[in-house]
Amino acid sequence: MRWYFGFFFVSGFCSILYELVWLRLAMARFSVTTALVSIVLSAFMVGLGLGSWAAGRYIGKNWVRQRDGLRWYALAELLIGASALLVPYELAWGRLFLERMEGNTAFSTGPSYLLSGICIGLTLVPWCACMGATFPFAMSAIRERFPLESPRSFSYLYLANVLGAMTGALIPLLFIEKWGFTGTLRIGAVLNLCLATCAFLLTTGRTREPRTFSPPESSPVLTTHGPTEQWPRYLLFATGLTSMGVEVVWVRLFTPFVGTVVYAFAAILGLYLGATYLGSWIYRVRKSRGDRFSNLWLAWLAFSVLLPLVACDTRLRIFPAAVRLVGLVPFSIIVGFITPMLLDRFSNGDPKRAGRGYAINIAGCVVGPLMAGFLLLPLLGERLGLCALALPWFIMALLYPLHLSPDGARQSARPSRKFCLVFLASLALVFVTKDYEHQFHPREVLRDHTATVIAAGGGSVEKDLFVNGVGITGLGPVTKMMAHLPLAYLQRQPQNALVICFGMGTTHRAMLSWGIQSTAVELVPSVPRLFPYFYADGAQLLQSPMSRVVIDDGRHYLEDSSEQYDVITLDPPPPVEAAGSSLLYSKEFYEIVKRHLRQGGILQQWFPQGSSDPTALVSVAKALRESFPYIRVFHSVEGWGHHFLASTSPLTRTSPAVLASRLPPAAVSDLLEFGPERSAEEQFASVTNSEFSIESLIGLGPSNVPALQDDRPVNEYYILRSAQDPDYRRRLWQSLLGALKKI
Repeated sequence: MRWYFGFFFVSGFCSILYELVWLRLAMARFSVTTALVSIVLSAFMVGLGLGSWAAGRYIGKNWVRQRDGLRWYALAELLIGASALLVPYELAWGRLFLERMEGNTAFSTGPSYLLSGICIGLTLVPWCACMGATFPFAMSAIRERFPLESPRSFSYLYLANVLGAMTGALIPLLFIEKWGFTGTLRIGAVLNLCLATCAFLLTTGRTREPRTFSPPESSPVLTTHGPTEQWPRYLLFATGLTSMGVEVVWVRLFTPFVGTVVYAFAAILGLYLGATYLGSWIYRVRKSRGDRFSNLWLAWLAFSVLLPLVACDTRLRIFPAAVRLVGLVPFSIIVGFITPMLLDRFSNGDPKRAGRGYAINIAGCVVGPLMAGFLLLPLLGERLGLCALALPWFIMALLYPLHLSPDGARQSARPSRKFCLVFLASLALVFVTKDYEHQFHPREVLRDHTATVIAAGGGSVEKDLFVNGVGITGLGPVTKMMAHLPLAYLQRQPQNALVICFGMGTTHRAMLSWGIQSTAVELVPSVPRLFPYFYADGAQLLQSPMSRVVIDDGRHYLEDSSEQYDVITLDPPPPVEAAGSSLLYSKEFYEIVKRHLRQGGILQQWFPQGSSDPTALVSVAKALRESFPYIRVFHSVEGWGHHFLASTSPLTRTSPAVLASRLPPAAVSDLLEFGPERSAEEQFASVTNSEFSIESLIGLGPSNVPALQDDRPVNEYYILRSAQDPDYRRRLWQSLLGALKKI
């Protein structure tokens, strides 16, 4: 049995590794949007469910001996390993196929997502089906070789798989930093090949002859009043739906406290899987005690869904981020306990029933994120969204009949005192706690399927924009200079410009002050709707025929567009280390940008250097240098961050007076709106006088820093190099001491 534990530990590790990397590869090929992420995760889950169901059905129709079961398992692992090498090429072929279908005419959003979903589904579902098939195949081998262990074999394999998945949520991040996405996939392929080899070698020894399987009389069954088959199915679907649905809500709830870096998401996923493992382990340990499934379990699960509301209450300022994440542990433990219990008792060691039950659970995992992301969060928000996920469990707890008493008589279905106390405690959590946005006065809050957006502050300049609780930008001259500096550097009168990342709309507004056509691309639909909050003329400018706002991923928009621009200005959302941000700093992205610049056109790349680690800045600078022959670098008007101007044509050094003379009167007024200087010439001089060479900037970091590429997102993965930095270790120690003092 230990062999099987080892198999599923490594298999769980590789599955999460592939999920993380395939998601990023799909984002690079298709789009960095919530819809695309949902498509990828849904394809992953659909494949798991189909594989589990199909393998269980095959075993149910055909007697599979231990040797045959292991061989099928070995074949599945071999195919999974092959997927690590083939999926990157399949995604690239899918992108090429879409480009050829589009030709010179870009698809609208709906058909584009539909075709992208078909390409992703055809790529991922067959390989993920191999992952889902491993459970029934391994259970068939266990049923023949270890009949006494068979009735609880699913929970045994589930326990190992979850432990491996928890490890896979954290360790591959170090692999990606060291070897990139391609190298990480190769490590996964080697591990799957080892699994296939070991499983096949086990089939070469002596095995028992096949015999009719009969489960031990003591095997527990799930006892309910009414149809025995229906309640387990409902509960299996509901646990999958709720567990994946609350994960979507958790990300939005905890982002204001843990940030948007990949390590924050990994911490949430790793803690969830670790607590799930603990719950499964407790179930395995208590198995011999004859745990009976009662409606109180369902009530406690509903209560635990609401506990993160307490953890994310901003009034509890003594709680550091790491402590707040503990709020998701109780739910994860309960789900980890209930899910294998239900599947064990539903299947009772039968691989066919196990495959069917696991497929039902995964079907819930597919529906949960879609419902939470596209219905609950946009319509209800985080607080009421969690309430909506908890309420069905209270209803099921009331409807779910109590277990039979020893004499076979039904007990009263009237709510118990414990149930009433749990329900009242849940109501208290909802009405006593406060959401993140309640700390801002005044404020305007909008929610959509992508993010929760907060416009906060008053007055003429004391306003801020928050997306999922992360400060994005404020009113100031820097975002104006992102437009005026490249437009003034053009050697001709500009015709149009593209702004990637709308933000408060400051850069887009500055472009319009030149009297040219300005297109702004924004990922979050609610962000442009807040433009009038920050500027009194915002609503008027949105209606201007010269203004166009597109809701899309900036890179995806450029890939699907054939339009060319005089200036493209880019300001990725902070921090520089944010997950997915590398796709707007990479060499591959700059190659796309070059195709959309007219002769002599200019790219303005903003880099908000706020870290003491220069590696990310050096990596981006190298990517620009290797992509464009002509580059100029300036410090910002406020003395922090860098303006990169890049072009395929020479960028002639121009005096501040000449730059100022090229501005229309409306542009001069816009440039000086927030100061700090009194004239356009002085404003430009504060920037151009700080110019320095890109070579001197590259010299700030080690010579072995690679140019940032899609496969090597240097800015996002930084733990290994940070661990070697004495200053980083000192700051980390100080932050830990500060957190302990608060507690």
